[in-house]
Amino acid sequence: MAKFAIIPKLNKKQRQELMLALCHAIAQMKKPEEAAKLLTDLLSPQETEMIAKRLEIAKLLIQGKTYEEIRKILKSGYATIARVNTWLNISGEGFKLAFIRRQKPLIKEPTIEEKYDPFSWYNFKRRYSMYFGVELFIEELIKQSNKNQRNKIFTILQSMENKPNIFKRINREVQEQFSKRALNT
Repeated sequence: MAKFAIIPKLNKKQRQELMLALCHAIAQMKKPEEAAKLLTDLLSPQETEMIAKRLEIAKLLIQGKTYEEIRKILKSGYATIARVNTWLNISGEGFKLAFIRRQKPLIKEPTIEEKYDPFSWYNFKRRYSMYFGVELFIEELIKQSNKNQRNKIFTILQSMENKPNIFKRINREVQEQFSKRALNT
């Protein structure tokens, strides 16, 4: 009968040190291509797809998509979606941070041609700044801010996008209350 060597498990401190080393290795990558090479070396194709799907599920949940919509888009099971949703609700800080940082910048720098073309959109906005004042102010504010401030600004701007839906819901509730009162009197 063959004997198998018993491999002792890592203790909590050793696991934490390994996790920290992995995080440092990923953080050292300067470009997405470098991170992709590292993850390709570390993970199997199935593991890579699984992690990428979880990140995308988190993004879609943050955007307000339903389980059914996510399932159709990513071909993933309800259990996986529910697990990611649970993680988002318990903490989700990593998912939310990755989502914010993955967003494309709101401001595109004008090219030299656009700056010197009198008929470009860039110069049109500058010429008629009264109509575009708020937009120009926000652009300049974002340019002058550091990375943390920029992330806070993007978060605030994203929350502003949800305001119309919130106000529609509140208006419906108020209208229902007034119509109930009108029926009672």
